[in-house]
Amino acid sequence: MNSTTPTDVAPDAGRTYSRITRRLIPFLFLCYVFAFLDRINIGIAQLDMKQDVGFSDLTYSIGAGIFFLGYVMMEVPSNLLLARIGVRKTFSRIMILWGLVAASTAFVTLPSHLYTVRFLLGLAEAGLYPGVIFYLTRWYPVERRAKVIAIFTCATGIAGLFGGPLSGWLVTHFDGMHGLHGWQWMFIVQGLPSSVLGIIAFFYLDNSPEEAKWLSRQEKALVAEDLRKSSGISATHAEHTFGRALRDPRVYLMGFVWFSQIAGVFAIGFWLPTLIKNSGVTSPLAIGGYSAIPYFVSWVALIMLNRHSDQTMERRWHCGGAMVVGAAGLVAASLLTGNLVLSLIALSVATAGILAPNPLIWAISTDYIRGSGAAGGVAIVNCVGLLGGFVSPMIIGSIKTVTGSMVGGLGAISLLMVIGALAVVFFAPRTTGDAKTRGAAHEPADSDSGSTANAAM
Repeated sequence: MNSTTPTDVAPDAGRTYSRITRRLIPFLFLCYVFAFLDRINIGIAQLDMKQDVGFSDLTYSIGAGIFFLGYVMMEVPSNLLLARIGVRKTFSRIMILWGLVAASTAFVTLPSHLYTVRFLLGLAEAGLYPGVIFYLTRWYPVERRAKVIAIFTCATGIAGLFGGPLSGWLVTHFDGMHGLHGWQWMFIVQGLPSSVLGIIAFFYLDNSPEEAKWLSRQEKALVAEDLRKSSGISATHAEHTFGRALRDPRVYLMGFVWFSQIAGVFAIGFWLPTLIKNSGVTSPLAIGGYSAIPYFVSWVALIMLNRHSDQTMERRWHCGGAMVVGAAGLVAASLLTGNLVLSLIALSVATAGILAPNPLIWAISTDYIRGSGAAGGVAIVNCVGLLGGFVSPMIIGSIKTVTGSMVGGLGAISLLMVIGALAVVFFAPRTTGDAKTRGAAHEPADSDSGSTANAAM
């Protein structure tokens, strides 16, 4: 007689990970939509804000970029704290604070106010994106990671797809309500929901699969075993402690790749509305509507590129090739601003090539940086990378102020992206798929100086 009970039946892996995805990703996705929106909505606001408050292009560029100085300062401490106190407390603290600070941007009247608020916004938000990436490594093995990171990263495209029209609508239709400008209402309406999400996060998220009451004991065991096998692929190589990650050149290499990519991300995020305006569109509502088109194209490209990368388990050429396409589109966009149709085509190519490979950078990085120092190592990569968010608007704004044109600034960012593409193709660590399909699983480990080129990357 078979004494097996339903609870003894081995769970289906696909069904288990689908359950995890349905539980975690929609909420994390929504949080990052508001995070990205609170970063880039200043691009719509500045179209009227500069005249209402008297800011120059350079003032706007400094204000847009100084966000990342605050972010970089708190990035590593935030992720180290996450590893110690858990995701619930960390994400709750981050989102409540950044929502309040983002809403307060509505009341800046001087350049110093703008610089202060944007710096504080960076301090408040620091750790969210790398925290989520590290969090997902606790739930998904390597072979499932790029796809789920891609789904999460789609939030940037969705934020642009819906955020642009929403921002334009708020600026246009709320202008003058209760004595406030439309852009002031935009910051308030788009900032405060983040604080509400922060309160929800404390009660909704679980720190790890072991704490998830909505998973059965067998499902928890399946996830634990998959993660053990995934990390065991590189058992012949030393894992990263935080100190080892600090000394590892390849951690900084991936930071540079992320740096070059972030420079492109925020070239689009901060200057897309201006490029559309330069093509003859004057209404903030219309500019917001047109800005949704490139983000929609990038969303489709992101899903297709990362799905194909997961199917082939090849990361580096997918990533580098897309970055080159994005750089070419950015150059074309800078040269075609007089024609709205051609400009939108170029901007769509640029946005797709810039946003689509972002999950691959993190698939490579999280596959390589493992062990007790993973949270800190991921934070180092993001910390180095986000300096690109400071450099990008400064380069473009400074050159635009001197020359009156965005061609030189966008060309410089495009060149930086091409260099980053070459770096990821030729020097990035091999991923697990690379090692298996190219016979590189037995490559010798790098020295203890930190260049732990394990076969998992």
